[in-house]
Amino acid sequence: IGQWLGAASPPSPEGIGDDCAILPCCDNGKQIVTTDTVSYGLHFDDSIAAEDAGAKLIKRNLSDIAAMGGTPNAAVLALLMGPDISIGWLQHFFRGVRDTCLKHQVRLVGGDISSLAPGNFSAVLTLTGFTQTPQLRHTAKIGDHIYVTGKLGGSIRNKHYAFEPRLAEGRWIASQSECSAMMDLTDGLAKDLQALLPERCSAAIHLQNIPIAQDAHIVADQSTHSPLQHAFCDGEDYELLFTIDANANCEALEARWATQFPNLPLSRIGNFIPKVEQAVFVDAKSNTALPWSHGFEHLKQL
Repeated sequence: IGQWLGAASPPSPEGIGDDCAILPCCDNGKQIVTTDTVSYGLHFDDSIAAEDAGAKLIKRNLSDIAAMGGTPNAAVLALLMGPDISIGWLQHFFRGVRDTCLKHQVRLVGGDISSLAPGNFSAVLTLTGFTQTPQLRHTAKIGDHIYVTGKLGGSIRNKHYAFEPRLAEGRWIASQSECSAMMDLTDGLAKDLQALLPERCSAAIHLQNIPIAQDAHIVADQSTHSPLQHAFCDGEDYELLFTIDANANCEALEARWATQFPNLPLSRIGNFIPKVEQAVFVDAKSNTALPWSHGFEHLKQL
């Protein structure tokens, strides 16, 4: 594995070779840490190349770092797999890990290997980073504007692995004084937006402003749901969801965004308003409750 990782893994004592890697203390802002997993049969299957599965593991964690306005640093990786794993497949998996680490300057400094029953494979990455302006989820306020980057829905086709973590965008958003809260979209807008919702508030959504991906239309053609519902409820978009102070000059912020990131859409999709009866989300035009409040549920089968 050390040979497969190449330059993505530094030599001991900063990397593989000892019981622990020795890392310098963070002296550049706040240290942050996250962990995420890819499992065969859940996050990828045989239709996905091994390189893409390895890259997805790193990028899922990078998306969390982006949501905090951070820069990635060192990581450790735990592998849990059955004895029937193909060494050739594993080598290609690590090619995706290595290339993505090198692209985003992540140092993979160690990890662990453990056995599972045949047919099983999971990889767990713990990634550290740092940020000057950490963004939290619970700091939004009533009246704040709700924004999302990119386009949403239909990620099952390709985007769930073929995405770019919004690292530069997250750092830019975090540096704007108007930003009041931020997270990344992994379980779907309908579920994740609830994590930003202030107490005794509902989210008034401008449905016409929801940025619907073309893949959401394609998936909708094969399902019983509308493209809008797929955009609202599908998971693994890996875009940034954030809020801006109620009194901010939104037009000025959007103009700065367009200059900084001309190829990535930014959509103002709603506001936080006083609680509307039992509604989590309401149509901003009609003030009626929207029927969607669930995204991906990890334990729904249990």
